[in-house]
Amino acid sequence: MSQRVALIVNPTSGKGVGRQLGEETRRLLHEAGHDVVDVSGSDYQQARTRAREAVVDGVDTVVVVGGDGMVHLGVNLCAGTTSRLAVVAAGTGNDFARNLGLPVRDARSAVALLTEGRTRDIDLGRVTHGVAGETWFGGVLGAGFDAVVNARAQRMTWPRGQMRYNLAVLRELPVFRPIPYAVELDGHRLETRAMLVAVANTTSFGGGMRVCPDADVTDGLFDVMIVHALSIPSFLRVFPKVYSGTHTTHPAVEIHRARRVRLEASGIQSQADGETFADLPIDAEVVPGALHVVTPMEVPA
Repeated sequence: MSQRVALIVNPTSGKGVGRQLGEETRRLLHEAGHDVVDVSGSDYQQARTRAREAVVDGVDTVVVVGGDGMVHLGVNLCAGTTSRLAVVAAGTGNDFARNLGLPVRDARSAVALLTEGRTRDIDLGRVTHGVAGETWFGGVLGAGFDAVVNARAQRMTWPRGQMRYNLAVLRELPVFRPIPYAVELDGHRLETRAMLVAVANTTSFGGGMRVCPDADVTDGLFDVMIVHALSIPSFLRVFPKVYSGTHTTHPAVEIHRARRVRLEASGIQSQADGETFADLPIDAEVVPGALHVVTPMEVPA
């Protein structure tokens, strides 16, 4: 069945893989008989404006080609609307795609899902304080060491890909100090000094860091990870375990579940879906079933 599709391509994703997959996606959509409106702009702002107009006009599906940053754009376009989000994962990390069992760097399989897959309703995080209006995130919102590293990585022009993030980690570690936080979980207030706090809708961020390995996009709850104050040597011992999700057994790591979360800390900027986000304090809540997303009929284990 043909659909009205708005296509947004980030040609710089994945060291230029986005451009290649964008061209392939455009061709495959046309070959499948879909009515395609390419809303990719000369910059992010123009693409967002064009895509929002397409959603208001009632486009069936918004197809984003890129990494988690493009997913973040798609989430904010489609949240609370009837338009579906389809992802052609072309980034470096692709955490959102991997969490939902979507094809990675495979335009043909991703486009085929528009007709052969299913529409799955998943939860989103909605932030209403500390931002203009309301802003949504689909994956993980982090505030602390991860956000500091993410900000440094975005300022770096070398190296490319995951190595840039790893180098940013090494440069920030010697100067990082635990942050005084106030964390409210469904009204319960906790004050602590911590390395980071992550509010997770999905399990991972940063290219496979499984910060909250049991997070579920359909349970109506955030998983909230707090890594309490650690010495740098101790943090270095714990940090690699995040890729396997075994860091959760460390006594300095706590994971809570809550529908509403407030984070307070002085001079700290958060990141969400790998994108620089709002300064703290912020208030976030889970909105169940807020996004219609195109996925395989069966999600791989």
